[in-house]
Amino acid sequence: METKWLEDFISLAETRSFSRSAELRHVTQPAFSRRIQSLEAWLGSDLIDRTSYPTRLTAAGEVFYEQAVEMLGQINNTRALLRGKRPAAQTTVDFAVPHTLSLTYFPKWLSSLESGFGALNTRLIALNVHDAVMTIVEGGCDLLLCYHHPRQPVQLDSSRYDMLSMGKESVRPYSRCDRTGKPDYVFPGSSKAPLPFLSYTPNAYLGRMVELILTDAKKPLHLEKHYETDMSESLKMMALEGHGVAFLPESSVTREVRNKQLARADGAQGEWEVEMEIRLYRERPTPQRSGKVVVARLWDYLQELEAGRNAAVVRTKKASKAP
Repeated sequence: METKWLEDFISLAETRSFSRSAELRHVTQPAFSRRIQSLEAWLGSDLIDRTSYPTRLTAAGEVFYEQAVEMLGQINNTRALLRGKRPAAQTTVDFAVPHTLSLTYFPKWLSSLESGFGALNTRLIALNVHDAVMTIVEGGCDLLLCYHHPRQPVQLDSSRYDMLSMGKESVRPYSRCDRTGKPDYVFPGSSKAPLPFLSYTPNAYLGRMVELILTDAKKPLHLEKHYETDMSESLKMMALEGHGVAFLPESSVTREVRNKQLARADGAQGEWEVEMEIRLYRERPTPQRSGKVVVARLWDYLQELEAGRNAAVVRTKKASKAP
């Protein structure tokens, strides 16, 4: 049995909806259903009454729900205990980071951070956005680095978690281009010749960002889906091979744009893009859970950097208003 099966079942028991739970778990509904079936096969008992709507637990499912919550809590507590006993645990900073940020933003950010703060021992846990958030909630990491948008916010209690803003990231459409920088595909396309569209899966966080772009677009786009995945790196590779146009984070295509391998498909108009904030979270230290000393020092350092950036912005605004 896999831990994620327990998490899936608990989500389903609480939402009573396969589609909603699949969305929360960032998997497709067929994949989510297969995982619930795998759990039932492992237990040798039906947990879900599939003859009723809305979804309802069987008598066995009601009993197992209480056991699943307890088991998952014990697993997480044991993991935290064992991690605390590792010799390097107190000197290692554990980061939970969504896959895209782990490949594009995190390496350069860490290098910049170490140049001012000093060398760090780090452990990177790369996950989808939902599981990365759940990792900090369950005590599985020290810091969470993730995207945030007001219309797709990270739901963390501000009374329990501290937050720092690390910067901005834009998602824009890109296409393979020739040596002069002319893209193969240019927005908006036409009804007679729709552009081949390289899409995120519906449950992917960046997929929801693209939905916002398409919803807010003032001009209609003519796109025909040719490919779908939840990984931005996969979309980038497909775009590089000329398979279509993909919406990609700016930080993931810096080199390809510079080398004239990819170009913006919107002609740099900025009409079909969205800007996200990159945020860093930690659980606020308490007398009972003081956290690691190295994490506290790092957080204080990052707070000073943020205060300096904010002060510089204020000075710039005042200077621009001066006669």
